[in-house]
Amino acid sequence: MNLKKDSFFVSRLKSVIYAFKGAVYLLKKESSIRVQFTIALSLTLLGFYFNISRTEWMVQLLCISMVMGIEGLNTALEEMANFIHPEKNNKIGLIKDIAAGSVFIVSVFSIIIGLIIYIPKFF
Repeated sequence: MNLKKDSFFVSRLKSVIYAFKGAVYLLKKESSIRVQFTIALSLTLLGFYFNISRTEWMVQLLCISMVMGIEGLNTALEEMANFIHPEKNNKIGLIKDIAAGSVFIVSVFSIIIGLIIYIPKFF
């Protein structure tokens, strides 16, 4: 049994391909990610329009990536929970609610940060 291991570069390339495949899946299949992606594009255009500072760009991009990243983790957890326990279960429901709550928390604070960045630009 002689299994050849992939080189470091090949294994990293495969990891990136798998991650890209997962991101494409999220954008194609998950409506919440599509909404968040649309908001992210809108905020990016707004950032160019208002010529926001480098620091504001960093904070905005960090918020966008956190919301979408946590949403991806929430989706993965829901998929796993549905696979492990397909029928309705109160404990699984609570676990899903907690994961969704994480997305909610990050989203609310990201909205607040967005308002801090953009309200002064409008007035």
